[in-house]
Amino acid sequence: MKIEVKVPTLSESVAEATLLNWHKKPGEAVHRDENLVDIETDKVVLEVVAPADGVLQEVLREDGEVVASDEVIAVIDSEGKASVERTRPVIVTEAAGVPPLADNHETAASVVVSFSPAARKMMVENNIDPARIHGTGRDNRITKADILEYLNARGGKSGRPLPEQAAAAPPPPPPLPSVPVAADGRLEKRVPMSRLRTRVAERLKEAQNTAAILTTFNEVNMKPVMDLRNKYKDDFEKKHGTRL
Repeated sequence: MKIEVKVPTLSESVAEATLLNWHKKPGEAVHRDENLVDIETDKVVLEVVAPADGVLQEVLREDGEVVASDEVIAVIDSEGKASVERTRPVIVTEAAGVPPLADNHETAASVVVSFSPAARKMMVENNIDPARIHGTGRDNRITKADILEYLNARGGKSGRPLPEQAAAAPPPPPPLPSVPVAADGRLEKRVPMSRLRTRVAERLKEAQNTAAILTTFNEVNMKPVMDLRNKYKDDFEKKHGTRL
């Protein structure tokens, strides 16, 4: 039996939502009230749960897409079975004497670069990309000694390698994408705004365009008032016991 998974009914002030990430893939078994996907509106993040037990047969909307209220985003087969490839355990055997392969390539999003204040100052002064330096401090923290070693290595390279050395040397790994560094040494990273922050920015810009943003200066001549106070302040203090 095919069961549709729909977006929850949103409030009247919210017209649409964004799919954040699916927790299940097509062919996987799901259980009733199990969280399938998170959706984000202008106000909150909601969980869309499975309406029944079964197998997630089809995903109609992918991560990051905008959906409307009560829109069908997936289909569950209550009588289906999970695919064997996803449920059957995989047994991996290692050959004797063969070390496991290590993945040395990391994406720029997974690399977290940290460094000491002295190292930050030296990188800014020498225009050094922190992604090209391997930190030896705690948690791969880049220290001043690492910067000095990098500068010495860069300045001590020979002009042209020998043909034998050039032929024997393995090709260098592709350089990591540069990590942008601000003028003051702080790392900068661009991330997409959430729907809540996007809505707040839209409202602020709308208020700036429609509201009257101005400053008013009004000049008042207080000399007659001060003259009147000086005239009656002594009599007022004698009569009421307080200064005017």
